[in-house]
Amino acid sequence: MKKVLLIEDDTVLRENTAELLELSNYEVLTAVNGEVGLSMAKQHMPDIIVCDIMMPVLDGYGVIEGLSKHSDTKFIPFIFLSAKTERQDVRKGMELGADDYITKPFTEDEIVNAIESRIAKVALLKEEQEAYQNEALTASNEDELRTLSDLKNFFDDNGKIFNLAKNEIIYKEGHNSNYIYLILRGVVKCYKFDDNGKELTTALHSEDDLFGYTSFTQNIPYRETAIAMKDVELAGVSKAELTDVLENNHKLTLEVIQLLTEDITGIKDQLLQMAYSSVQRKTAATILRFAKKLNVKPGDPIVISRSDLASVAGIATETLIRTMSDFKKKSLIKMEGRNVKILDLEGLQDIA
Repeated sequence: MKKVLLIEDDTVLRENTAELLELSNYEVLTAVNGEVGLSMAKQHMPDIIVCDIMMPVLDGYGVIEGLSKHSDTKFIPFIFLSAKTERQDVRKGMELGADDYITKPFTEDEIVNAIESRIAKVALLKEEQEAYQNEALTASNEDELRTLSDLKNFFDDNGKIFNLAKNEIIYKEGHNSNYIYLILRGVVKCYKFDDNGKELTTALHSEDDLFGYTSFTQNIPYRETAIAMKDVELAGVSKAELTDVLENNHKLTLEVIQLLTEDITGIKDQLLQMAYSSVQRKTAATILRFAKKLNVKPGDPIVISRSDLASVAGIATETLIRTMSDFKKKSLIKMEGRNVKILDLEGLQDIA
């Protein structure tokens, strides 16, 4: 049931109007003057207000001005009710924000129709506003990045493209970490040197991998060097831009956290293997890792240096060479210069 606040100082008119509105299925609140009516409007938040103009204490103009000063009441539909018919009075009431103006005397149909039309108008406007907000929310949700696939598409669409030839440096350890990269084509090796100047491979990245992230919040330089193992094509997004993307897409942030967690888990597994696995297991597992990253099929050669294999496996190069010679005798692999060709994939997997 809709609630009507009727503000009228004429007792007979107020009671008669309230009765006919109640018979039309409205809940009616009444006030004897503008001051009381303004207080009741703030307290009860009616669906519509019907208000006389000429009243003691506070007139109708004062009521609508008072309502307009409060965000809760300023949009309540408002109908002036008065015996005044002069054009200037009508204009003043409408300029103050009244929705309609009914002159006395009036019929039951006139006031009921006026109230119904104003309430219906408010309902339609509310529906349109909700529909607009829902459309805006839907559009916003459609634009939201939620998954790593969405993030990679963002790199594709907005990233700066870098094309580098084989053995070309992408960035060096100690350089300012300006970009995070997505590999569109090719393979990237990350490495650093130990205190003795020995090169240690820290990671291998292939197509569709993200790499180059050090910190999203601090200006920390790259902690390793990245080099193209083949001709590569990269899409780079600046660290500042990626930070903005993550701040505005919280579901995506959780996906990136999961990615970093998986990276840490992989590094832990690699360290455990380096520390506790046998030399043969380390060597077999490393060959398989390189084959996977280089997207090599059984029978295709892996073009990789022995020192790279040794550094990833965590063993001396000489030890690696002896182990690979043993694999060669067992027909697990074939050596062709720098190339390693896997002959028995399942055999290597059994060892690893």
